[in-house]
Amino acid sequence: MRYVVVDLEATCWENVRIPGRNEIIEIGAVELLSSQGPPSREFARFVRPVAEPELSDFCTRLTSIRQKDVDSADLFGSVFFDFVDWVGDEPFILCSWGAYDLNQFRVDCARHGIPLPPAFERHVNLKTAFASAFGVKSCGMARALEYTGLAMRGTHHRGIDDARNIAALAMLFLPSLEAAGLVPAEKV
Repeated sequence: MRYVVVDLEATCWENVRIPGRNEIIEIGAVELLSSQGPPSREFARFVRPVAEPELSDFCTRLTSIRQKDVDSADLFGSVFFDFVDWVGDEPFILCSWGAYDLNQFRVDCARHGIPLPPAFERHVNLKTAFASAFGVKSCGMARALEYTGLAMRGTHHRGIDDARNIAALAMLFLPSLEAAGLVPAEKV
């Protein structure tokens, strides 16, 4: 089975969480041709927000994404269609660290009047799967890397760097999920 490991960055504000307010500002993804890898391709694009186009200072500090990065980026519709094209034909399984990324795709697709591809709903929450596979409490990606002894590569809270790190973690336990029949094991 082919896996698409995705990590999104979105507009954010310190100590403020209002459902539906966040907008995607970066899509990072890594393709694994099988549960064991290796990573075969990457997708990394900034997205220009429209509802609240000015990034908060907190967002810039957290993600290292600058205002000029998003000001010169394409709108969500264009970047999302490029991402869907990059993902390509089924079969594949979309994976992310937690449920946030799939939910944010739903929010931004609705905001822009774009249907979410039905195949995206075939999603593996790697955060939950990791906790189950290793018999540990659910944790963030950085803690999971520490637990497994993997070094964090790149900048935390950057979509492509987090996608690379999540893919490295996923290759440790996706084969056992396939063996247990918890995800399809078809070959592409």
